[in-house]
Amino acid sequence: MNLSYNQCLEVVARQNVSIIFLHYNLTGRLIGRSSENGMHLKIISILISLFIILENLTVLIALLRFLRLRRWVHCCLANIAVSDLLAGISYLLNILLSGDITFKLNPQQWFLREGLLFTTLAASTFSLFITAVERYCTMVALVSESRSRKVVRAQGLIILCWVLAATVGSLPLFGWNCLCHIQSCSSLLPLYSRQYILFSLGLLSISLIGIIGFYCTIYYLVCCNARGAVVTNQSRRAIHLLQTVLIILGSFVICWTPLFVYLLVDSSCTPPTCQSPVGLEWVLALAVLNSALNPLIYSLRSSEVRKAMVAFLCCSCAMAGINICNQQVGDVTSGSSNESSIRRKSSVRLSRASFRSPVTSISSVPSQ
Repeated sequence: MNLSYNQCLEVVARQNVSIIFLHYNLTGRLIGRSSENGMHLKIISILISLFIILENLTVLIALLRFLRLRRWVHCCLANIAVSDLLAGISYLLNILLSGDITFKLNPQQWFLREGLLFTTLAASTFSLFITAVERYCTMVALVSESRSRKVVRAQGLIILCWVLAATVGSLPLFGWNCLCHIQSCSSLLPLYSRQYILFSLGLLSISLIGIIGFYCTIYYLVCCNARGAVVTNQSRRAIHLLQTVLIILGSFVICWTPLFVYLLVDSSCTPPTCQSPVGLEWVLALAVLNSALNPLIYSLRSSEVRKAMVAFLCCSCAMAGINICNQQVGDVTSGSSNESSIRRKSSVRLSRASFRSPVTSISSVPSQ
């Protein structure tokens, strides 16, 4: 059922409904909607988004205040925290503007609501990809660069990440949509074109495959090197860090796979023949939950981030008049620079004693 924009407006005026309601009705998106279940999900989603905002804000402030983005890895972690923080904010806005409020929006407002969520979730995925590329260059490609140059390159990739994510998220707002072309619309996102959803899924899938490929290569080479050489503190740190990243990737795949499957199935059928499956809100909440898992993984697996977060919490307690760990804060702030100098000296000693084989030398490369 394809209508011109003027014909759509005539139908909307004759039936006294919004154009968004018309799309939701003709694509079958209204089938199976329950106000009672929707209220329960809305409360749960608001709590999830508030938790995401709070914990990512804590990680971000700790990184900026105590680690000061001295190394490229700090820049990447801060970028992931920013993208997850904004994902929580955009998800909260999406929830608050959903339900009956949806049909009070105009198409531009609807595209902006969904586009913000698309942009932040895409930025989170691209941030993981950038971290994988930098890790590969450091541990496998053995690119010899100064710390400042690595930081500058990481910052450039981060800017590129956000430009690409913003471009992908704003395409429907600038014309790539199915307004008044119902047969090309998605049943899950009634104003989005199925071709646009396939394009977005393809781009995110390429990023995910690249992330898995980079880290599997690094992990394989480091494990092979650890079996064939004397195990050093540096190699143990490298393997520990790679295990952390694999945990992050595992949580990403578990949280995002249901939404990917939903969107792929939705893109293969034409409304109103294919009706929207129930449970999309729960699947989307599971995908957004990935933004809540990343900071927990960082704080539990990374000693630097964990110490920085403890220092931030201690400072917060001190501002509240509870002085319980001033000495601990001083140890963290002073220990950061001392730890960096110790790692540089350890790295020099390891590099002198390392083998000449490129694969074997992976364990002697500083993981940070």
